[in-house]
Amino acid sequence: MELRQLEYFITICKTLHFTKAAEILHITQPTLSQQIRNLEEEIGTPLFDRIGKKTALTEAGKILYIHAKRVFHEIEEAKAAVNDLNLIQRGTLTVGTLLTCINYLLPPAILDFKKSYPNIDLQVLGLPMTEIINRLLDNELDIGIGFLPVKHEELEVIPLFTEELSLAVPLGHPFDGLNEVHLQELEHTQLILLPQNYVLRQLIDTYCTESGITLTPNLEMSTMDSLVQMVSKEVGVTILPQPYLDSLQTKQFKTVKLTNPTLKREISFIFRKDKFMCTATKSFIEKITSTSYQL
Repeated sequence: MELRQLEYFITICKTLHFTKAAEILHITQPTLSQQIRNLEEEIGTPLFDRIGKKTALTEAGKILYIHAKRVFHEIEEAKAAVNDLNLIQRGTLTVGTLLTCINYLLPPAILDFKKSYPNIDLQVLGLPMTEIINRLLDNELDIGIGFLPVKHEELEVIPLFTEELSLAVPLGHPFDGLNEVHLQELEHTQLILLPQNYVLRQLIDTYCTESGITLTPNLEMSTMDSLVQMVSKEVGVTILPQPYLDSLQTKQFKTVKLTNPTLKREISFIFRKDKFMCTATKSFIEKITSTSYQL
């Protein structure tokens, strides 16, 4: 069994199409098919079911796919460990983070990190929580920044900080000028919230359920920037992380504390337990941690 054959096999698993896989690998389809036949002969069982133009993994193929990904993962880990040992400060660091954190947590840390590691290609992706988890599991991210709790046996977390959710209210609104507003008072208020498939919205809904109330927004929008724009135009009030609202430094709306209960969310680093953590990754974590203490 050759690594090249496993690479071919994994590419077909991802595309489930021999022609597309051959194009990605820059080889001919007959060559690819022959290499897979050789692999199947060595394994001793078919790896794919070919029904007409459709390709599907057999049970044996599914098992090999899991182990093949581990093989390449271990190779990448070995390279990372050797490079780190030799102090080669080059390479890439890919971070998946909640969109909210991009706005207020990451910019200072990124600038500091690039000064320390100018030769590291840093890629920061704003992603939904579910995609952060999936990409970590697929080894497409070096580290994630997301919500707690995270329940997966292959992942580990480092708590970063806890942030409160607050109200953004239009100037002149009945809540404008108040020190705090009870969650129950929002039940009959014009609300603008994120859609229900967003984790932040789900957190808000969970707090409401536990408090025995239901919030029905009159408008849903998919970005925090659009929410605060609607608030500034007096469309309604919204609920967003306090550090994010503070980072906007605007006088177009007021921020009011939300109580009874106080809504909170915990932010953490998330990473694979079996992934080698190089010096650059550790440094990135340290810089983000020091930034979070200043919030």
